[in-house]
Amino acid sequence: MAYDLEEQEQLESLKAWWKQYGNAVTWALIVILLGLAAWSGWGYWQRVQARDASLLYEQVTKAAESRDADRVKRAATDLEEKFGRTAYGPMSALVAAKVLYEAGDLAGAKTQLQWAIDHGGDDYAPLARVRMAGVLLDEKAYDQGLALLKDEPAAPYAALFADRRGDLLAAQDKREEARTAYRSALDKLGSGEAAMRQIIQFKLDALGAA
Repeated sequence: MAYDLEEQEQLESLKAWWKQYGNAVTWALIVILLGLAAWSGWGYWQRVQARDASLLYEQVTKAAESRDADRVKRAATDLEEKFGRTAYGPMSALVAAKVLYEAGDLAGAKTQLQWAIDHGGDDYAPLARVRMAGVLLDEKAYDQGLALLKDEPAAPYAALFADRRGDLLAAQDKREEARTAYRSALDKLGSGEAAMRQIIQFKLDALGAA
């Protein structure tokens, strides 16, 4: 009988607790379940986006291999509009810019590079800046090119920035500043980049003695 009374008290206590907190617990569970469903749905959406973007990026690279500038431009623009938030967006912009540059379409190349600068984040925007500065070098827009490279990038791009600054300064016949930039590029190069080191050293030597 004592056991039955204790059990009854626990049951009454549970009923009282549920009456007071049951609604809040129910809503909390609903929120948790909805959150899990949303997280699962978001993950699925991201996987679908990445899959579709990779298929379209394949079209960009195939068009690039055949040097079909018009098809590259169309495919890259399509990818950027539909999947610009994925990594394939800036990747395709860089590929398209290279093909368009080689085809002599500097305006198209600059459009693609500007897109990569605006949307490429820390992974792709610095490389797009270096390449854009190269196009501006061809156009003799030296100050614009230098302005693109004024901020120090992350370490993997530091040598590229310094090297391109050297090119722009050398084109302006600012020899001492160009030497400083090329020496900085050499200092920032990794040990496994012998080919680039030789190219920069050649450019430095071509400037002559200080």
